[in-house]
Amino acid sequence: MINFKTVIRIIGILLLLETVMLLLCSGVSFYYQDEALVDFWVSAGITAGAGLLLAAMGKGGDRQLTRRDGYVLVSFAWVAFSLFGMLPFYISGYIPSITNAFFETMSGFSSTGATILDDIEALPHGLLFWRSMTQWIGGLGIIMFTIAILPIFGVSGLQVFAAEASGPTHDKVHPRIGITAKWIWSIYAGITCILVALLMLGGMDWFDSVCHAFATTGTGGFSTKQASVAYYQSPYIEYVISIFMFISGINFTLLLFFVNRKFKKVIHDAELKWYFWSVVLFTGLIAVILYYSNPIGMEDAFRKSLFQVISLHTSTGFATDDYMLWPAVTWGLLTIVMLMGACAGSTTGGLKCIRMVILGKVARNEFKHILHPNAILPVRINKQVISPSIQSTVLAFCFIYAVIIIISVLIMMGMGIGFVESVGCVVSSIGNMGPGLGETGPAFSWNALPDVAKWLMAFLMLLGRLELFTVLLLFTPEFWRRS
Repeated sequence: MINFKTVIRIIGILLLLETVMLLLCSGVSFYYQDEALVDFWVSAGITAGAGLLLAAMGKGGDRQLTRRDGYVLVSFAWVAFSLFGMLPFYISGYIPSITNAFFETMSGFSSTGATILDDIEALPHGLLFWRSMTQWIGGLGIIMFTIAILPIFGVSGLQVFAAEASGPTHDKVHPRIGITAKWIWSIYAGITCILVALLMLGGMDWFDSVCHAFATTGTGGFSTKQASVAYYQSPYIEYVISIFMFISGINFTLLLFFVNRKFKKVIHDAELKWYFWSVVLFTGLIAVILYYSNPIGMEDAFRKSLFQVISLHTSTGFATDDYMLWPAVTWGLLTIVMLMGACAGSTTGGLKCIRMVILGKVARNEFKHILHPNAILPVRINKQVISPSIQSTVLAFCFIYAVIIIISVLIMMGMGIGFVESVGCVVSSIGNMGPGLGETGPAFSWNALPDVAKWLMAFLMLLGRLELFTVLLLFTPEFWRRS
């Protein structure tokens, strides 16, 4: 059975943490003397009240979480954070629609980056800061953050981590998951601080630097400018953000190994190799296409290609150019990049490169089996044999991923939305990318979508962020039966 009291108590604690974040943003509003100050106080009061109530209701619950508890907690925590996180937008009146406010907030916490705002720069500083902070908190995972804190309350975080980080492989760097989480968050915060400093050196003020650093390391893509990074017209800023988007797309376990000087583990990692060379390949192809199809220099073509490939590969969604104005063949290449995503164990979305590596090796083995029917051909990643059960899980994940995309595209088209826009929105949402295709591309907001479509896209964002199974399990009757 589900330990509902424990789940409710932890969600209450999470809402109290969200209250602290809202109060921090109220400090930004106070600094800039903007009109959202009182709205943050009201939002923080409501969130704190709900958090205290839930924490009190869950008092006396079991201190140990089961795997099922982890799945319920993770899914409900993301929804709860988004429901209360939308309050500043809604109460302030800057996003007066509940649908739009929830969509914007879920887009932030899922680090998707799709927006319904048509005039981002009209928002006060406090709301812009909150909007960026949702991506920074959601990037590595609300739950990844809390498992470092849960042991204080006598609750094990291992099952929560298993539910939130449901990729095909996990490398343990420390036997205690809480300590691993603290190390990873230290690296995450360190990368963010370094990026803030570098962006300020490039001419950004401290506010824009912090907001863009939040959106970059969280691979979310919310900018403080309607034109995104293109607003700054700075090759330096574009290259710096490109590098840090790429770093944020690497498995954070590998970054830990790098910090601990275990360079061989990093250099020989199969997933990192796939990630690196796919960026090189798609950047090169698109750069050549842009150079020969547009009257621009090679450096300009390379920079635009590099930035957009890494931005979509890592599901960040920043833009320095409207790629819908590029040759149509580049749309197909960028869609492939969007589907792949970056590395498992990073802040990114998409299918993840590790699954691509496994699928590639499984496919290669099938050709060998045809020639050598009796041969035993194990699939090895980083010299470790990938069990048949993991191979089956990867195949099932990719199949369900494809089915959900097809069904969602058909639903969107049934609402009267064009095919290109439907594909772009669905792939972008489930992959946590941000910009789509056609009239939902980087030059447009998603405000024109029907409300039903926005709720569907918000659900797909949650599905993609929690890697399908965590959420879909809750819709199976077997999950709720007594075991």
